[in-house]
Amino acid sequence: MDTASPDSTAYLAGERPRPDWLRRSPRAWLAATATVCFGGFMGQLDASVVALTYHDIGHSFGAGLERVQWISLSYLIALAALLVPLGRLSDRLGRKRVYLWGFTLFTLASVGCALAPDLLALVLLRAAQGTGAAMLQANSIALVSTAAPASRLRAALGLQVAAQAIGLAVGPTVGGLVVQSIGWRWVFALNVPVGLVAIVAGRYLLPRTRISHAAPGRRGLADVLGRPAVPRNLLGALLAYLTLFGPIVLLPAVLQAAGRSPLVTGLIVASLPAGFAAGAVAADRLLPARAGGRERTGIAICVVALAGLLVTRTAVAADVPLLAVLGIGLGAFIPANNAAIMTAVPSRAAALAGGLVNTARAIGTAAGTAIVAVTLTVGTGRLSVAVLLGAAAALAITLRRARAAD
Repeated sequence: MDTASPDSTAYLAGERPRPDWLRRSPRAWLAATATVCFGGFMGQLDASVVALTYHDIGHSFGAGLERVQWISLSYLIALAALLVPLGRLSDRLGRKRVYLWGFTLFTLASVGCALAPDLLALVLLRAAQGTGAAMLQANSIALVSTAAPASRLRAALGLQVAAQAIGLAVGPTVGGLVVQSIGWRWVFALNVPVGLVAIVAGRYLLPRTRISHAAPGRRGLADVLGRPAVPRNLLGALLAYLTLFGPIVLLPAVLQAAGRSPLVTGLIVASLPAGFAAGAVAADRLLPARAGGRERTGIAICVVALAGLLVTRTAVAADVPLLAVLGIGLGAFIPANNAAIMTAVPSRAAALAGGLVNTARAIGTAAGTAIVAVTLTVGTGRLSVAVLLGAAAALAITLRRARAAD
């Protein structure tokens, strides 16, 4: 929407309306969704690339892994801590406005990271990047929900998830080439041109958001979480991203220990986010649209794929199709799950709900990484897969019981 009440003009001073021809177009929602996809792509590209820089950064600054890992931890801590409060703030100040501020901060912090003189400066600048990313992620789902008609919401969220998956898939390959050829600083510099394009596109293509005096106050979070579908689906988001990122951490360790080269390992792992992208785009057309149908079908596919991975022995011929199938299941589940959350809350709390979704994603990502690290320490990769399978099976049972209760 591009209109606002007169008494909200001050809040909308930084929100340029879309051109009239675009606002009237039936495909305006696609332009807005594509613009939000810039943020999804860049965020996941950044997440999947930075780990490749650890060795070179440690060498540049004379630091061990226990210190270098803070370039990721500072980002994740800032992101997870700020998603919900920034979501609530955005519901008051304007989602487009805060989203564009976030892209500006993320881009400027990326310049700083590329020029960082020491590790402490890099860690602090990564925290600033995480703050900008929180401003983006707190509003991304809400902006898509605002722009897309109800009949196209799942499709729009599927495109957003596909953009995240593509960023996740190309990140290791691009990052490896950049680090090897021109150095780790350029990994951060890559964010700058993408950010500049996204800021310009967002200013002209994203809808202005209506400021309502009924925006949630102190009880906003309690009201949103008080809706039965919301906490259940937030748990689903957490477990789904745990299931997604667990194998992305696990497989490089297991495959390289088995003698696979980094290039072959990267290509095998890429089959998971590639399947994720395909599932996110195709599920809206191919899977049943009845209530909960896509979620239950998607997670059932995940259970089957993880069970298959549990009995294989890191054979490329088996791993690649099973990882692709796992990705397809997650691609079917996650957009439908996110849509269920967004449709369960009032529009005035959309950014708050979007912040909760992304908080669940951040916690799930961290939990998947931690679970794999712990299980590899005390056991084998097979134990890691067994735990991931247990998480997916628990989610499948939860969905089945929720459907029976409904």
